[in-house]
Amino acid sequence: MTALTFFGAALTAFGPALSLFVLTIAHDPVRIIVLILSAFFWLLSLLFSSLFWTAVYPLQHVLAFGLVFSILFQELFRFFLYLMLRKADRVMRKLTENEHTQIFSHPHILAYVVGLGFGIMSGAFSLVNVLADSVGPGTVGFQGESQNFFMISASLGLALILCHTFWGVITFVAFDDKKYHWVAAVWILHYLFSCLTLFNPSGWYVASVLPAYINLGVSGALAFSCAGGSWSRLIQCLPRPSPTPA
Repeated sequence: MTALTFFGAALTAFGPALSLFVLTIAHDPVRIIVLILSAFFWLLSLLFSSLFWTAVYPLQHVLAFGLVFSILFQELFRFFLYLMLRKADRVMRKLTENEHTQIFSHPHILAYVVGLGFGIMSGAFSLVNVLADSVGPGTVGFQGESQNFFMISASLGLALILCHTFWGVITFVAFDDKKYHWVAAVWILHYLFSCLTLFNPSGWYVASVLPAYINLGVSGALAFSCAGGSWSRLIQCLPRPSPTPA
């Protein structure tokens, strides 16, 4: 059962991200490089937040303190990555003009790849210890814990990965169009999502999972709108029931 739990939780959390990588990124070497670069920037944000957490010794045992500054550094490094990619835009266009890739000519694709890189690395670090514990020894539930702990953690990890993907799109479009209220919306959604996980130590999983997926839906809708999506066309593309014969 431990192996089934491990693979079930891992595929639940990372299955959609893996599918997105294979279908939309793996065929393009430049997209792979940008994905790795964005993951590296997320690691840099973790490094700086860890250094800050270590420096402020009196508050090291306050979970909310580490959470607040971790999100702060993540969003700052998302902004730094945006600046760096925009500075390198002209050079990268020349380097890739003879390639099949057009990522630097399509800012929404670039933002999507950056967001997915952030999400994959964030999800990996949030779930690595959980997945390691899922293979044993021992099992969950002997002391009254929920036996759905691993799947709940995987579901939150999945939501976090997809939210980061959407937040990347919103952030890049917001900075390009100077719509800074969308940047503020990303920060608020990020803080709300992460603060919801503070309910988990008390076992209030419903209070964290359901609002997290509402957050995911709102983030997805904002990303769709910021990327120029048309809700009227989307509704027209939805399948309609065929009329029943009289």
